[in-house]
Amino acid sequence: MSWQPQYRSSKYRHVFGKPANKESCYDNVPITRSVHDNQFCAVNPSFIAVVTECAGGGAFIVIPIQQSGKLDPHYPKVCGHKGNVLDIKWNPFDDYAIASCSEDATIKVWNIPKPFVAKNITNAWKELVGHSRRVGVIEWHPTASNIIFSTAYDYKIMIWNLDNEEPIIYSPVRTIECHKDVVLSMSFNLDGSLFATSCKDRKLRVIDPLTGSVLQESDGKNHKASKVLFLGNMMKLLSTGTSRWNNRQAVLWDQDDLSVPLYQEDLDGSSGVLFPFFDNDTHMLYLVGKGEGNIRYYEVNVQKPYFQYLNEYRSCLPQKGIGVLPKRGVDVYACEVFRFYKLITIKGLIEPVSMIVPRRSESYQEDIYPMTAGTQPALTSHEWLSGINRGPLLISLKPGSKSSQYHTAPSVESDKLLAKEPKKTYEETPPTKTLWEIEYKTEIIREDRGRRRITERSQETRNSLISNGLELLECPPPKTENELLQMFYKQQEEIRRLRDQLGQRDIQIRQLELEIKNVRNSAVY
Repeated sequence: MSWQPQYRSSKYRHVFGKPANKESCYDNVPITRSVHDNQFCAVNPSFIAVVTECAGGGAFIVIPIQQSGKLDPHYPKVCGHKGNVLDIKWNPFDDYAIASCSEDATIKVWNIPKPFVAKNITNAWKELVGHSRRVGVIEWHPTASNIIFSTAYDYKIMIWNLDNEEPIIYSPVRTIECHKDVVLSMSFNLDGSLFATSCKDRKLRVIDPLTGSVLQESDGKNHKASKVLFLGNMMKLLSTGTSRWNNRQAVLWDQDDLSVPLYQEDLDGSSGVLFPFFDNDTHMLYLVGKGEGNIRYYEVNVQKPYFQYLNEYRSCLPQKGIGVLPKRGVDVYACEVFRFYKLITIKGLIEPVSMIVPRRSESYQEDIYPMTAGTQPALTSHEWLSGINRGPLLISLKPGSKSSQYHTAPSVESDKLLAKEPKKTYEETPPTKTLWEIEYKTEIIREDRGRRRITERSQETRNSLISNGLELLECPPPKTENELLQMFYKQQEEIRRLRDQLGQRDIQIRQLELEIKNVRNSAVY
């Protein structure tokens, strides 16, 4: 029997939660008293948005993230809904755009003024009208710009395209009707090609948003799911809910097979909803309970044991809701890897809680900050609706560095759909090209591909001594399992990027061949 070590090497093994001091908290905030199971708080590196109590309709407030301290009792609000606001979400690609949904069955998208001026905002940039009952959950697409999903108590999921000149949009681009009860939560995978839902009928579903077809569905007999979350690029789902004996559970699923869970853990007998949050950069999972002050956090592994319990942040102040700061806003000099904003109703307080990796050095720690999602969309709304899926564009968190961006998970198969639309491609091509120019351009692309293949073959010997772009003679081999996994993931991303480039070349050649045929046919007639 081979000897197995009893310790586990991890950079995040000793992460601890650190609450902000009183001067860095936000006091006198009129937090909503709604009993809806949502977070009621949305955060980006510029603003904090919180759903508040408001007479005569629904409203929320927007606070600059640097403006801590006591809030003015007459602080301006963003108001315009006729019913209570149930959910708010910042646009991931625009820190000055936020969407809200309400009991009045509408979704509204608001533009926060630049530079920020504290004043009442009553006119929305866009209003989406299509649901027949109150809208409970909204989500922005993670990689495509101006695409938003909404679900309401009419059991429908609607997909909206905001690239529309009309201020009021009455018809969504797609409506998904596969649920028989209220949808409780939605979550997208890394490139937005799939999304998962948890429903009041106790079932989880994995859905293709472009076709609306249900790819996987759980039976819901032993686990009543309330919240669902895609675990980044790990090809897994996590759901939180209750067991048959009303114990709170966290259950791990394979996204391609929801018949049997991979792992399930009973936590306690409390009744509060568990909100799961996952950091794809560090593979850390956070479980935040509504109505309690504790935050549990784990490290998720690809293989067994899937969950590694790290620690628990404890507080005597219960949270009504919670907001999460995007990774691009954390304090890298303090070795902060995650930050929560707790809504404490009993004190009217917003308390930041930072998750920190203990390091003695105050300089930038590159090993705990891999490339993370940036502010540039990978796709336009038109490209996504035509069937293309791409991973998010990544940036470096190193201060002062040029934020190099590239695709993490390009989908060559979806890009090939463009080759099936020769009519549209020919219409968009300017008619000034001659047959000689088209043939000459095609020949250049073919010669370029031939040169690249010859170069790749000539470097096969050298590549045998290169791993992930680093020469083994110059770079020592990985000493730990985490370093090996990081090098493997980087190598896979490089392979996917090269495949995407080859796919684009093939599409260009096909388009040019179609143009040659069309020009020849027009010359004959």
